[in-house]
Amino acid sequence: MGFFNFLTSDIAMDLGTANTLIIHNDKVVVDEPSIIAKDRTTNKVIAVGSRAQQMHEKTHDNIKTIRPLKDGVIADFHAAEEMIKGLIRLIDTRNRLFQQSHRMVICIPSGITEVEKRAVRDSAEHAGAKEVWMIQEPMAAAIGIGIDVEQPMGSMIIDIGGGTTEVAVIALSGIVCDQSIKTAGDVFNQDILDYMRRQHNLLIGERSAERIKIEVGAALTELDVTPPDYEVRGRDLMTGIPKVIKVTSSEIAIALDKSVAKIEEAVLKALEISPPELSADIYENGIHLTGGGALLRGLDKRLAAKTKLPIHIAEDPLRAVVRGTGKAIKDIQGFRGVLLT
Repeated sequence: MGFFNFLTSDIAMDLGTANTLIIHNDKVVVDEPSIIAKDRTTNKVIAVGSRAQQMHEKTHDNIKTIRPLKDGVIADFHAAEEMIKGLIRLIDTRNRLFQQSHRMVICIPSGITEVEKRAVRDSAEHAGAKEVWMIQEPMAAAIGIGIDVEQPMGSMIIDIGGGTTEVAVIALSGIVCDQSIKTAGDVFNQDILDYMRRQHNLLIGERSAERIKIEVGAALTELDVTPPDYEVRGRDLMTGIPKVIKVTSSEIAIALDKSVAKIEEAVLKALEISPPELSADIYENGIHLTGGGALLRGLDKRLAAKTKLPIHIAEDPLRAVVRGTGKAIKDIQGFRGVLLT
């Protein structure tokens, strides 16, 4: 058995629209943007993850950057396969006598179709996985933040990622009701981009929009602790000359208002369709917020005001999903009820 273990490695992967995280031997060994850069002439991959992200929107005609996932699912099958291979290579670069095969547990959105599920499985198998299991994101997030999902106790999870926002009520190792919407981090970036163009006649790129969201992004115009104004550099649409302006968190809150309202609607819809006994549990336990979107300033307060329920932001929300996936691969028999094949 020891020799067999030497030839097999367990990998837990949170394959996200914006970032991919991998746990190997109980440690997060890869935390990279979900993007690859390819040479157009040879069709070879020249960079994966953060190196490719640095090239994004700065390439010439011979290089193209591809984000293989859109709205939480694989949009470019071959690019996704190349990206998974490249990220797995980052785990262990030592020269091995034998090529290892992998057992993988991969996260998927709860609203995924069978075709999209097959695309994930095929990509993983082509990248060297001999066994592939899948786990739904809200379930992985619940396990990751320490909720005992097997109990007959209702828990509500809001997981705001890059491509999708998943709202799910979980009990007895299953998702009782869920809402999956395509309003998440990427849409926030687009909102900021559109706002800068509309209000300030300033053209900025995706990377700048993401930076603004991190530095001064907010869900409320009035915050307890206001971040300092942020300098935005871009191209003036009137003159075509680069210029700099300053933006405040309240401006960005206005830009993101409609998208945050859609998340509120999804939460209210999920609460509306959950069974009354589970509603009682949610009233007692509150709602758990995970994913990168949980870091948006004031979002917890805004949701608490809308739902009249306590909102708990997970500790290290960006890694909650991958931690849950890591726990699942360590005890595949124990979590058999929540894993999909």
